[in-house]
Amino acid sequence: MRLGKAIAVCAAVVLGASACASAGVIPEDTIVIGLDEDSTGPGASYSTIAGKTVRMTVDLINQAGGINGKQVELVVENDESSPTKTPSIIRKLVDHGSRAVILATGSGSVLQAKSILQQSKIPAIAPVVLSDAFASAPDNDFSFMIPNSLKQYAQVYCGAFEKMGYKSLGILGDASASIDGIIKTLRPALEKCARVTGVEKAPVDAADITAQVSRLAETEPDAILVASIGGHFEILAHNTLSKVTPQTQRFSLASIGNQPASWALADPKALSGMVYMGSLSENNPRTAELRRKVQAVKGPDYQLTAYDAQAYDAVMMLAEAIEIAGDHRDRTAVRDALQQVSALPASFGQDGLTLSFSSQDHLAPDSLCGLVLVEFGEDNKPAHPWDSYQPPCG
Repeated sequence: MRLGKAIAVCAAVVLGASACASAGVIPEDTIVIGLDEDSTGPGASYSTIAGKTVRMTVDLINQAGGINGKQVELVVENDESSPTKTPSIIRKLVDHGSRAVILATGSGSVLQAKSILQQSKIPAIAPVVLSDAFASAPDNDFSFMIPNSLKQYAQVYCGAFEKMGYKSLGILGDASASIDGIIKTLRPALEKCARVTGVEKAPVDAADITAQVSRLAETEPDAILVASIGGHFEILAHNTLSKVTPQTQRFSLASIGNQPASWALADPKALSGMVYMGSLSENNPRTAELRRKVQAVKGPDYQLTAYDAQAYDAVMMLAEAIEIAGDHRDRTAVRDALQQVSALPASFGQDGLTLSFSSQDHLAPDSLCGLVLVEFGEDNKPAHPWDSYQPPCG
């Protein structure tokens, strides 16, 4: 990819260099990409991470000469992860001249966007959500997804449970719409390898979940899976679990690994031994390369997250599609070109992971090795890949 090579040698990035196209008339030689970013709602803790990296990547592309010699501008709107607001947000992005959309918002909103994308015939890529339904038929002609799917999460969890001899599982989740959908997708797949002893939920802003955790502990599961959007609830869950049932192996979704600001809020050693579904590997040289780019913008101490890597790869796959399409003004042509992007080396996952789309497959990872099980250490920070099990590549 010519654009990728140009960006690789770009020396510096100035965050925010992209102008907002919604403020004025769009020049004919400008490519407008819409960004639906939840910056104030329940998904803001992860959406804003992805959104900042989308901006950074567009700046990199423009500094490298743009796409087919044309500069890229972002139109940014906020649906607050509210599914009822998402259709009007997509329409606004279309009205502002967007030729494609990056959906950095909650799962419920992304699913609600699906039908309006189909009606408007505008391709969209979701860099952080896990819902299989977004990229799957029916009505998925314009819907594309970067991370490994929830069904693939379940495959990896089941591989780990079988390796460790875990026969039963308790689930502790927050009561958000996003997590409700995730649990509904995950549970049937997990029940193929483990008996679910109970599912307990509490509000995202709960101050005490001792009762829920105690009820779950009474079912005596071999392991417990925490399913949350992260932030306050995730830390409260692990603080409580570490006290009520300290000997039970805990697993978690990706959120906790991608929100380093929350780790300091955990009680001493409360996260120790917990295993979460990560998407970053120190053995992937492209991850190290992206870390250098991001730290040049966000500071040398910035902790790279999977949200950064997946947002970066989403923009790069879209950029390659626009390059292939030639005429960025034809949204259907951009969609068709996205389905031709193949074997793009990924910035996340294990070394060797590639990303592809086709007319039959709108899920980017070419294998399960976009996932990495990571164990937390006694300092409440991710320590290393879990020694007991890792998903296979290929």
